Amino acid sequence: MEKLLANQFALVTGASSGIGYGVARALADAGASVALNYHSHAESAEKLADEINQSGGTAFPVKADVSNPADVDAMFDACRARFGTLDIVVANSGLQRDSAIADMSMEEWQTVLGTNLTGQFLTAQAAVKEFRRRGPTSASKALGKIICMSSVHEVIPWAGHVNYAASKGGIQMFMKSLAQEVAPERIRVNSIAPGAIRTKINRDAWETHTAEQKLLQLIPYGRVGEVEDIGKAAVWLASDESDYVVGTTLFVDGGMTLYPGFIDNG
Repeated sequence: MEKLLANQFALVTGASSGIGYGVARALADAGASVALNYHSHAESAEKLADEINQSGGTAFPVKADVSNPADVDAMFDACRARFGTLDIVVANSGLQRDSAIADMSMEEWQTVLGTNLTGQFLTAQAAVKEFRRRGPTSASKALGKIICMSSVHEVIPWAGHVNYAASKGGIQMFMKSLAQEVAPERIRVNSIAPGAIRTKINRDAWETHTAEQKLLQLIPYGRVGEVEDIGKAAVWLASDESDYVVGTTLFVDGGMTLYPGFIDNG
């Protein structure tokens, strides 16, 4: 079977759980060597690294708080020390601190924006610098690939989650503006916007039959997404199969952004 990402080196932030874990696993299965960033769950990142290495791939865990510039610099230094360079960077780290607007604290606002938006800025900035430093290679048609992890909530408002929705809306224009800026250098920047994906962060929405049936009312395709759905999309966006795709948000959402409330004529 062809390995679409053979001889390439990747970094996935927030790879110790959920979508990041699935994306890192998929990139490794496609032949990439993968640095697995984590913030506070070392054991999970180490477990995934062991699984990848034992199956014939290459992976290692690297700790960093992506909202901290010094941590991001150290993370990229660690990747260079281990791999020599990076070809693919997936800016996936994200979190929620949910609250009604009148009750939302500055800490809740700043923590979410710091990780979800500033973290993507710092990660992408370091990636661009690394691609420029390294120069062209034969591993890919592009000088480098950056994938921002967004959400359907870059376009769907979400009451009670204004910090999260604002961060994802910010990612949309950050990604597009960055893509426009660096495309002439053959650096491809795109986003993936997952819908409802079966992860621990949203377990309450799918764990019981009643909850899942309510959630499915928002998903025309009739099933909750799996992390493998996002992983496969990431492999495609990181490969030369998508070489002419630049500045695009790929919605992987089972049709959630089709406004299913209007199925019966609104």
